[in-house]
Amino acid sequence: MPASRVAVVTGASSGIGEATARLLAGEHGLAVVLVARREDRLRELAGSLGPDASWLAADLTADDAPARVRDAVQERHGRLDLLVNNAGAAWRATFADGGWENVRRHMEVNFDAVVRLTEALLPLLRASAPSAIVNVSSTSGRVSRPGSGAYSASKFALAGWSDALQGEEARNGVHVGLVLPGFISTEGFPQSELMDNRFTRRLVSTPERGAQAIVDAGLGRRAERYVPRPYALAAAARVVAPAVVRRFTGGKAGARLVTRTGADDA
Repeated sequence: MPASRVAVVTGASSGIGEATARLLAGEHGLAVVLVARREDRLRELAGSLGPDASWLAADLTADDAPARVRDAVQERHGRLDLLVNNAGAAWRATFADGGWENVRRHMEVNFDAVVRLTEALLPLLRASAPSAIVNVSSTSGRVSRPGSGAYSASKFALAGWSDALQGEEARNGVHVGLVLPGFISTEGFPQSELMDNRFTRRLVSTPERGAQAIVDAGLGRRAERYVPRPYALAAAARVVAPAVVRRFTGGKAGARLVTRTGADDA
């Protein structure tokens, strides 16, 4: 029997996105529409998820991408119950080295593309309510570090916009959840330096835990989830003791932790 609920997962070709698609299709029985750039990976994953899974290879920064995703969902399913905005990217650079251009490309992928896709799919989500949107930000969307300012800017923007969107769409039955991963070990970013040190190994989580947080925020209609959960303490510390957090993230310990977090194929 065909699945009665439908989810779109972006950045689905690897990492958190792939794990989320597997969890939604397997344990929760949703028909999943996989979106990312790597066609071969999407085709392979869709084949492993069963007949209700489909895929669309797209660069979400392209002008026609939101309409292509919307049309694919409308034609195949006619409804949308969950949108997971997971796709993202990061490039390390200080502002002096990367300048405005580095900020621009982060915003294009991590914020603008999310907003444009959400705009295109919002009518379907409203029509299928109760439904949900889950935006995957980052712990870097609450606490920034040297060398990741452009990435943090895009993820701060996503977090702020998500809070406003929840307030606007709750009346329409569309819940907006936010997931903020810390360090996630993936094939592209194994977090080797952290994993090789027994004192920092606990800072690293898995794509599967990120996927569970997304399900909690979407199907479970939770407001916000950190992965791992203790990372919420860093966000709280940023509010109550900003000077202390700045000293820590700006020192040698913070510099060693300048790396990409929670990013998947855009």
